[in-house]
Amino acid sequence: MPDTSRRSYADLFRTPEFSPLFLSSAANLGAQTVSGLALGTLVFRATNSPLLSAVSMFGPALAQMLGATFFLSGADRLPPRATLAGLSLAFAVVTAALALPGLPIAGVLGLVLLKGLIASVGGGVRWGLLTEILAKDGYLVGRSLFNMMNGVLQIAGYAAGGVLVTVLSPRVCLLLAAGLYATAAAVALRLTRRPPRTAGRPSVRATWRANSLLWSARPRRHVYLALWIPNGLVVGCESLFVSYDPRAAGTLFACGALGMLAGDVTVGRLLPPRLRPRLGIPLLALLAAPYLVLFLRPPLPLAAVLIALASVGFGASLVQQERLVALTPDELSGHALGLHSAGMLTMQGVAAVLAGTVAQFTSPATAMSVMALASLMVTLTLTLASRRAAPDGGLLPTRAAVRSA
Repeated sequence: MPDTSRRSYADLFRTPEFSPLFLSSAANLGAQTVSGLALGTLVFRATNSPLLSAVSMFGPALAQMLGATFFLSGADRLPPRATLAGLSLAFAVVTAALALPGLPIAGVLGLVLLKGLIASVGGGVRWGLLTEILAKDGYLVGRSLFNMMNGVLQIAGYAAGGVLVTVLSPRVCLLLAAGLYATAAAVALRLTRRPPRTAGRPSVRATWRANSLLWSARPRRHVYLALWIPNGLVVGCESLFVSYDPRAAGTLFACGALGMLAGDVTVGRLLPPRLRPRLGIPLLALLAAPYLVLFLRPPLPLAAVLIALASVGFGASLVQQERLVALTPDELSGHALGLHSAGMLTMQGVAAVLAGTVAQFTSPATAMSVMALASLMVTLTLTLASRRAAPDGGLLPTRAAVRSA
């Protein structure tokens, strides 16, 4: 296969199977964005609770690690086409159920956690398939384009969702999201039938064995922690946008997505490869620092600018994912990326609960600053630990260090 690391974004769409994977993922993300804002608004109106609102939006992430513990071996042992289509269809059914009138809050939270459990295998299947379609050396540019799509759709989705929730109703928005999930399932069926990357049936034992192998190498442990914790704590800040300013939550989410888009373009296409590894830590610091100012309750325009600036720091995840792919055997690529996705989303869910709890006893603005400070402290701790472990002072040692771990 030709070297994909030098391809333009347009070249990717001329690669067989890239377009249906990309479009199916886009439909899934659009549905997730609209349904998340609608559900968070619905729960906040019913309960006036920042905690329950945050959990309803980010609660699916709480089930991700549970799924990763028991089911993640399916990421490399299930046929990608059927799995991605089936997952999207399941999301459509659960999202439609969330729109049922009179559904108690306990039922809402139960369906939210079920949705996260279903999703736990999806990230590994999708990103493992991406490494097959583009090969490892094309993963970063491909994932960069996916992240850009993520940013664009979040900008459009939160902006449109904010209008639709006001003009229509949260329940109607949930039904629209269910339709988008069904569309994603139909598009996924355009993928070519491929066999699983690894022989054998998915099992709890196979999942534990692969998780233990991936976690046994110190370099991979460091990169997993750097991917999960600082990022997750800042998403805890984002989970409070609805309670921070209910009328402008869509605007704040859209500004965050705009900043994330800028960071992904910069890291994925503009930075030369030799500079990318050096910017992982500064980007993680940028991700959290602007949220410290929100404690002062700045005017909405300034708050929006600060949130957009902070979200540029999400570009750090591309640097870390590139290292993770390089440090992982091909036969475990889907599992490794699924573990990254599940751990990241779980941490985001945990952080949403923590942030909501702090906000419940103080205020959303105070809770955002607390979470941002915790993110900066974790980044500093991981940096110091990595430099003690790696002679070159980088985030991770070389591949040789993994083989000897």
